[in-house]
Amino acid sequence: MIAIDMHVHVPRNPNFPDVEVEQSLKNYFKPTDVPKDADDMAAKYKVWDMLAVIFSVDTQTATGDVPDGNEYVANIVKKYPEQFIGFATVDPWKNGEAIVELERAITSLGLKGLKLHPIQQGFYPNDERFYPLYEKCSSLAIPILFHSGFASAGVGTPGGLGLKLKYGAPIPGIDDVAADFPDLTIIMAHPSWPWIEEQIAVTLHKANVYIDLSGWSPKYIPETLIHETNTRLSNKVLFGSDYPYLTPERWLREFDELHIKPEVKRKVLLDNARKVLGLGEFDKK
Repeated sequence: MIAIDMHVHVPRNPNFPDVEVEQSLKNYFKPTDVPKDADDMAAKYKVWDMLAVIFSVDTQTATGDVPDGNEYVANIVKKYPEQFIGFATVDPWKNGEAIVELERAITSLGLKGLKLHPIQQGFYPNDERFYPLYEKCSSLAIPILFHSGFASAGVGTPGGLGLKLKYGAPIPGIDDVAADFPDLTIIMAHPSWPWIEEQIAVTLHKANVYIDLSGWSPKYIPETLIHETNTRLSNKVLFGSDYPYLTPERWLREFDELHIKPEVKRKVLLDNARKVLGLGEFDKK
C-alpha cells in the first residue's frame, strides 16, 4: 500500500437522482476519470495500491437532496474491505435523529468517522446546538472530517447555488470546536483558502486538529502551507485527492515535484493517516 487517500466521494447511489451540487462540481473540475460505479472505483484503487476513506454528505435540510445513505457506503466497504474505509454522514439539523443515526452507522454498520460539510449543510461548526453531535463523536472515539475553506460546489452559478462561504472559516468555527472537545480528532478538509494562515494557526495550536490536502492540485497549494507541511506540521498533514474530481495519480505525480523531505512524504501519504484512523502498520481496517 503506497498511500491512504483520506478524501474520496462515493459514486452517487444509482437508486437516486443526480443533484445540482454534483453537476456544479463536475463543471468546475472537469474530471476525466469518473468511475462508472463503486465496483469500478474499487478496481481503480486496487490498481493504485491505495486505501481510501469514502463518504457522502447528507444535505437534505439545506438543499432538499435525498442522501445516499450510510447503508450504501457501508455496503461498499463490506464488499471491498481491502480498498475502503467508510465515514458516516448525518444531517446536523436533524438534532437527536442525527445522533441516533450516527451511533447506528458506527456501532452497527461499522463506519469509522463522520463527514460534515458546513457550507453545503449550512451551519457554523461552533454553533452549540450541534455540540451534542460532537459529544457523541467523542464518546465513540471517531474523527470528524469537516470541509473547510472555499467551496468548489456552486462556482460560477447565480448565487453560488445559495451556498455561503462564511461557514468554511477555520476561526472561530473549527478552532472553537477543537478547544471545547480536546479529545475529539478533527480533520480540516482541503487547504482552507482564503484562510490558509488561520488553518495553519489552528492546526499548530490544537494537537487534535489535522489537515487533508484534498481538492487542490499540489502545484497550486499555497507555498505557506507547503512550507509548514515540510516543517512544523509534518505530523499533522494528510494526503487526500477529492476523487473523482482529482485523481490520486495526478495528485501524487505533482506532489512528487514539490520539495518535500522523504521522511515527511511518508508521513503525509501513510503514517499520519494511520495515526488518525487508529490503524496498525499492516492493518487496513
